[in-house]
Amino acid sequence: MGNLTKITRPRALITGLRGFTGAYLASELTARGYQVFGTAYGDEPLGAGVYHVDLCDRQALQDVVDRVQPEIVAHLAAVAFVGHNNPDDVYRINIMGTRNLLDALACLSTVPKSILVASSANIYGNSTAGTITELEQAMPANDYAISKMAMEHVARLWMGKLPIFITRPFNYVGVGQAENFLIPKIVSHFKRRAALIELGNLDVWREFSDVRSVAYAYAELLKLNPHGETINICNGKPYSLREVIALAESITGHVIEVRSNPAFVRANEVRTLAGDATKLQSLIGELPAYTLRDTLSWMLTAATTTSTGQAQRVGAAEVFN
Repeated sequence: MGNLTKITRPRALITGLRGFTGAYLASELTARGYQVFGTAYGDEPLGAGVYHVDLCDRQALQDVVDRVQPEIVAHLAAVAFVGHNNPDDVYRINIMGTRNLLDALACLSTVPKSILVASSANIYGNSTAGTITELEQAMPANDYAISKMAMEHVARLWMGKLPIFITRPFNYVGVGQAENFLIPKIVSHFKRRAALIELGNLDVWREFSDVRSVAYAYAELLKLNPHGETINICNGKPYSLREVIALAESITGHVIEVRSNPAFVRANEVRTLAGDATKLQSLIGELPAYTLRDTLSWMLTAATTTSTGQAQRVGAAEVFN
């Protein structure tokens, strides 16, 4: 028998692997032939290649990076819930955690070929643009958005040493997203055929991409490595909250009473947030074609599998309730 050559799969590192976005990106990269490793925070059970690490523990993070020796990296871990009530956590994890990771990657003898740093479209704040391009002035309107804007500047400090690009995802949803996010909350009420739902400001407009499309976009961009670029992850199709409710009613046949609860209305509410996908499409082409109706139907028919503690440290999906 001749000599057998061991096939070594390329290694991917996802921070926030056990979060909502990380799980879908891991599946996408695994299907593309990568061996996926990741970091997790908290007490979730560990699997092979998953490491508990606090991004603010610089040495522990270096140990993980040294062990994995990743070829590509997707930095998704963050405090991602806009209404998180501890600004110290928001700034410490989103800014210093990112700096620690990039510093650790720069210390590798062979640096990764492609590094995605997930920011957020929330940095655009209350932009008056109809659809927002990457050139729109940042006007962050809450601590989370400010932390993400600062995180982008930190990432740019390392672009001379590392092949970094920045993504700014607009709202995206799917099965497994925690119920303190708006769409899962609505889906949960329709699944149990509740008579009433209390929401915050009803006069807001958002686009809602499918998390599977976002995972696809991230994987394509990691393959392409648009070093130094900033890219909106979006579909440019905003919906009002009232339209979302109407779609859920159409799919389920269940009519629900909607009340606006002032306690759920957040200060500095971003009224409209929709992105221009021109740059994204020029780089990777069209995203998989999921309409919001498709995504809602998927969520409404899926088993109830929401993540509870993960809501604070998933990728960059936004919540506006």
